[in-house]
Amino acid sequence: MPSAQNSAGIQTLLDAEREASKIVQKAREYRTKRVKEARDEAKKEIEAYRAEKEAEFKNIQHTQGNKAAETEADKEAVTKIAEIKEAGKKSQEKVIKDLLAAVFEINPHPHES
Repeated sequence: MPSAQNSAGIQTLLDAEREASKIVQKAREYRTKRVKEARDEAKKEIEAYRAEKEAEFKNIQHTQGNKAAETEADKEAVTKIAEIKEAGKKSQEKVIKDLLAAVFEINPHPHES
């Protein structure tokens, strides 16, 4: 009967090998699934990070655009103020002369309404 024992032993080994093969297959499937999940999670994190950095970049661009507009407005204001001062200097003497004339010259005619 040694051959029946050998046959039973071989069968036990074959069953154990099949069971081990199933365990290895399940482990491979689990690992593949985890790798895919990790990849998907990483993509989500990358997209969130990219969106955050793009928002920061747009904010910086907007801020720089505002600064450029402010600088341009300041230059225009300085130019306009200089123009107004120059116009005031040009007509200053005439305005003073007209004011003094109005104050010191006596007009005998009453102002008509």
